Amino acid sequence: MSGSQRPVLSRRALIGAGLAVGAAAVTTAGSGTAWAVTRAPAQRRAYAFLAAAMDGYPDHGTVRLAQSYTDQAGLFSTAFTYDNALAILANLASRTADGRSRAVALGDALLYAQAHDPVHDDGRLRQAYNVGPYTFYDGSPQPDGFVRADGTANVGTQFGFTGTAVGDMAWAGIALSTLARRTGERRFLTGAVRIGEWIERVGRTDEPLGGYKFGVNGADEKLPFTSTEHNTDLIGLFGQLARLTGDRVWRERRARAAAFVKKMWEPSGGFFYTGTNDGVTINRSPIPEDTQTWTHLALSSPAHARSLDWATTELAVLDTADRRNSTVPAGQSYAGVTFSSASLLANEDAPIAAGQPKPDRNGVWFEGTAHLALALRHRHNPGDEARARRLIASVERAQDLLGADQTIGGKALPAHSGVVSASSPLDTGFGFGYYPYRHTGATAWYLLAATRTNPLAA
Repeated sequence: MSGSQRPVLSRRALIGAGLAVGAAAVTTAGSGTAWAVTRAPAQRRAYAFLAAAMDGYPDHGTVRLAQSYTDQAGLFSTAFTYDNALAILANLASRTADGRSRAVALGDALLYAQAHDPVHDDGRLRQAYNVGPYTFYDGSPQPDGFVRADGTANVGTQFGFTGTAVGDMAWAGIALSTLARRTGERRFLTGAVRIGEWIERVGRTDEPLGGYKFGVNGADEKLPFTSTEHNTDLIGLFGQLARLTGDRVWRERRARAAAFVKKMWEPSGGFFYTGTNDGVTINRSPIPEDTQTWTHLALSSPAHARSLDWATTELAVLDTADRRNSTVPAGQSYAGVTFSSASLLANEDAPIAAGQPKPDRNGVWFEGTAHLALALRHRHNPGDEARARRLIASVERAQDLLGADQTIGGKALPAHSGVVSASSPLDTGFGFGYYPYRHTGATAWYLLAATRTNPLAA
């Protein structure tokens, strides 16, 4: 991305504007069984990237979050709440002292943001924060780190990352709940409960399809959508809160979220729809990948396990250098899955958005490829492990070969560290794209898949 181009906002950025194989297993969340950790070189490089993303601005305080994308993505020092929740979970999956220390530091930063919001004191977190200084496209300086001079958290206002999505909140709550279970520290459970109570107050709906709605935009206006993905996240969060607190109210809330998700099931095709705009009518297109994989990780339901077969078959892509809009270097190829059914039908004659490249219909979404691999390992049907290993090998090859010479905070990254979000520019079908920039979220999902860690299990 050149200096004149503006980044395309991620799907987790839309609400700010009010718009719609690893060598060894470690403990799987909720399993209670510990295994010895023998990290493969690819995993070590992935953890080195997460450390670099977290340590990009050493002169701006010890309370910090991890930058989500490399500088070249054009989002400057943006740290998405969702990505940082995943970084906490991936660091805990390492079963190392350094991983635990980093997870605790990131968890404390989320608690700081919760307690030092510049406007609200109701348990919410914002979509994203700034974690280091930069000069915006219009020439305006941003001198602060994550903690502003007045002590408030540095909310990502420049790109409109000021809203609060139920899904982002759920993932932060899952990360804090996992920290509470692993450390025994009460503050993390308190923060997770505050998140859960905010979701209950703001998101709960009595519309015919039920469930929990999308969240609020930057003006604190409730958004009308209800997302299968978000309610899947809530199955994980509410289940973990039920386990940790012993309060049966969380079981009722988990059941409510699960009931919505199951209403999105299409038995004739064996997949889940994306959600609803009005609480009455199901949106039947596009069909995203994460509503197939996360549902399995959260529900562990044999009756719905075919969703993984649908994703494996219907969203499969192979990106090669000879494809029309591919940015894969000559001689390389990557297999995996794309973001949604609409990604396979993207208009390859037009840019994804103004100032952006044209999409490659076969671009591999590595974050989704990683959680498909994890879900296949979790299902463990005949052939699933072999499929998962092939997907993980593709992600590891991407870490090794794609996204060279990218930086965080202007500093070079450790060699061959960090997974790019996509092999080539891809159109999600939801109004934004993914690009070949190294990404905290994709890297964290790779580590969860490699270590067989299911973050949505209660």
